[in-house]
Amino acid sequence: MTTAPSSPTGRRLTVRALLVGDRLNASGFEARDMISTTPVAFRVQGDGMAVLFRYGVVVLIGLTPDEQAGFLSALKPRIISEFVRYEEEATEVEVGADSGDVVPPGGPIRITSLSNDRLLLVADALAKSTVLAHDERRVAAVFDVIEPFARELAERGRTPQDRTAMLKLIGNALLVQQRVSGRVAVTEKPDALWDKPELERLYTRLEDEYELQERVEALDRKLTVIAETAQALTDMIDTRRTLRLEWAIVGLISFEIVLSLYQLFAGRGH
Repeated sequence: MTTAPSSPTGRRLTVRALLVGDRLNASGFEARDMISTTPVAFRVQGDGMAVLFRYGVVVLIGLTPDEQAGFLSALKPRIISEFVRYEEEATEVEVGADSGDVVPPGGPIRITSLSNDRLLLVADALAKSTVLAHDERRVAAVFDVIEPFARELAERGRTPQDRTAMLKLIGNALLVQQRVSGRVAVTEKPDALWDKPELERLYTRLEDEYELQERVEALDRKLTVIAETAQALTDMIDTRRTLRLEWAIVGLISFEIVLSLYQLFAGRGH
């Protein structure tokens, strides 16, 4: 493992997390100046660090804007389903040896040293927060679509005509749920804590600062509402279609009866 950069008291580094796509191909970096393999992290531009998360987030630490732009440009071939607009969050870390590891509201995050493990914990928390921000926006957009349907049902007793739109809403809810619970695993502790349990307090403070647990629970509640609402509307649409089909069948049977009676009486007339 690469040694950490020097950590004079008061030194600050910018930490920038970007959700660049649906996934990142983080394999093939073994020959670089490696720090970690899960997640993939390595030194760039001297004391700078890049941390790649397979769920689509790259965290850049201690890089200038030009260095960040160059790194992201080189990373593009590894981005799977690149987003048109990157989700982004940033913070600063500052060395404060006498104060211990402190995460004040609004930052900067004060740590006793710029050790690799501490920087990895900061990167992990910021990456998860970035993904949550992206999914919170997606869920809010789904609510914007559902709200007119619900109002129409409440005010006029009418259900939406488009069953496909309802199925898309359910699909979007499932995708967000799969990302948060599966690939990202927001509630799971990072691997760095297995080797350094003494850093548990730092990560707990980072979780509190970014409200990771609370935001996951809020997302779960909203996803449940979306899924249940979309399912209810879909069931109503299906019921209405079934009723229409039944009436159509009754109409056809009635027509057959009338036609048979007409032919019967017409035959007698001859």
